[in-house]
Amino acid sequence: MKNQIKLVLMMVATFSMTLFTSCEKDFLQSEQSILDQYSGEKKPGTTVSRNALKMPTEVAPNGLSLTAAPGTSNLGGGHISDVWAFNGSFPSPTIRATSGSNASIVFQNNLPEQSIVHWHGMIVNPANDGQPSQAVPGGSSYSYNFPINQRAYLGFYHPHPHHLTGKQVYNGLAGAFIVNDAEEAALNLPSGAYEIPLIVRDATLDRSGNMEYKPKSGGFLGKIPLVNGTMDPYLEVSRAVYRFRVVNAANSRIFDLNLSNGQPFVLIGNDGGLLPSSSNQPIITISNGERIDILLDFRQMSNGSKIMLKDARSGWDLLEFRVTGNQIVNYNGPMSTTSSTVVPLSNPVVTRYFSFDGMNKINGNVYDMTRIDWTVPFGQTEKWVFTTNGNAPHPVHVHGVPFQVISRTGGRGQLYPWEMGWKDTVLLENNETVEVLIRFDAFTGKYLMHCHKLEHEDMGMMANFEVVN
Repeated sequence: MKNQIKLVLMMVATFSMTLFTSCEKDFLQSEQSILDQYSGEKKPGTTVSRNALKMPTEVAPNGLSLTAAPGTSNLGGGHISDVWAFNGSFPSPTIRATSGSNASIVFQNNLPEQSIVHWHGMIVNPANDGQPSQAVPGGSSYSYNFPINQRAYLGFYHPHPHHLTGKQVYNGLAGAFIVNDAEEAALNLPSGAYEIPLIVRDATLDRSGNMEYKPKSGGFLGKIPLVNGTMDPYLEVSRAVYRFRVVNAANSRIFDLNLSNGQPFVLIGNDGGLLPSSSNQPIITISNGERIDILLDFRQMSNGSKIMLKDARSGWDLLEFRVTGNQIVNYNGPMSTTSSTVVPLSNPVVTRYFSFDGMNKINGNVYDMTRIDWTVPFGQTEKWVFTTNGNAPHPVHVHGVPFQVISRTGGRGQLYPWEMGWKDTVLLENNETVEVLIRFDAFTGKYLMHCHKLEHEDMGMMANFEVVN
């Protein structure tokens, strides 16, 4: 009898252990499934369920109210994340204007902290530049009013409060600012449904699916890509020529853009607008704050074919193009012969040297909002020389006017086609020296130069300078 009872007890124990192990296994599998869902790290052979690419709304800058506030956004497939958004939109609205028009914008800060908006690449006077010293507290507003007197270009607007820029841009406050002009219009480039802004960035999602910002001094690198605020996006395209206006809105990640079929991009523009001449590029490097303007020709691709926009650095698939329709859309504009007039700067009067030191200093100094680090005579062409002193990459951005890149020595040791023409941000890698020519001939007053790796910027890799008569 004792042996029978012992046998029954052993059977119950075995069954209980098996049941517990099975439940534990199911729990762990479920837990891993959640982690996989939000990590963005796909296992080999995993089928990706793709989401339709979101398109930003388009607004004009004259009489625009631009409100920054907390909100939520569907990142695709029903994945709702907390975000900070301009006018409740993630991605942020695309602002479009014509050269010669006027911008009248009221920024309303409904965030729980101070903020201000900088019009990256826009040539404006200091009062309209959106600098850290102009940040307003939550519940307050700031009014901008400025003429748009510059050539056609792709701009980028985002917050610029000291110590908080990385957090606010990461949470979703970034958008494209497109300026058109007569020279560009005469080229008959793709427009309307065939001109698409792509705001490319990265993110990390927590277990609840919310975007999570955990900055590091070396720069924030997210685990998944987002294009126009969409995870794993796809875009249905006609058999037509498209113009894509690409902004690197990531805090720190640099992208090496390429196409899965090896097809080259037709590069027609960069930060400062159309290039002197277009070129075919199989891969394009775009660092934080930089922009590119490219054409893609889908006319020779058959209905149902697919092509992937990829990042060669991370191996990520960024955006899947799905060709739909049998009819080819007529296109009368240029493909490989675009050109634009860019008058080269020459004969610099002064040469200035700038060392980007570690992760928070320029020429050995941490940013001081009240300090002017150098003065620049109005209308004088100068050569500025940027060098690294550790912890690159440093995408160098100058407020006030664009510049022309003339040389790179050390490191990669060359200039690239997307660095021709006018630039306002240039990538400085380790062991590199980059020379630019610059001339401030629009406005006097205080401006900024800084590293556009936002974590470096927030830690103090910025400097004030003043343009004087």
